[in-house]
Amino acid sequence: MPLYKRFAQFSAYVEGWALYAEQVAVEIGAYEDDPFGEIGAVQSALFRAARIVVDTGLHHKRWSRAEATRWMVENAGEQQASAQREIDRYCVYPGQACAFMVGRLELTRTRDAAARRLGAGFDVRDWHERVLAAGPMPMEVLAANFG
Repeated sequence: MPLYKRFAQFSAYVEGWALYAEQVAVEIGAYEDDPFGEIGAVQSALFRAARIVVDTGLHHKRWSRAEATRWMVENAGEQQASAQREIDRYCVYPGQACAFMVGRLELTRTRDAAARRLGAGFDVRDWHERVLAAGPMPMEVLAANFG
């Protein structure tokens, strides 16, 4: 892997892969016989959605730090201190939470496009290996090379 790729930070790819991996765990039935694991997966999804709301609330709706924190506590069940840490991240890094979800959605879309294109020849494990081996990249590059 080229040196620049070892240090590149493409939030949509890096954090998007983390959210995508959470989705894959659900898709493969990782929580099938684990109701607490399933509840955890749903709670994580709620937390991810709440982060997008507060990120856009802060930067589009111009919510104050206190408004965003209150929203996250009341609507996502987060503890005050935990919510405040999240809000502080989004105050200084606009669009971060949204980038995570954009990455997950693009990874899913690109995977599904590759599956349609290759039909029976598509192997999701091989696709995962190739995408991970290529390293962090902009989503446009992912779609052009792996879709």
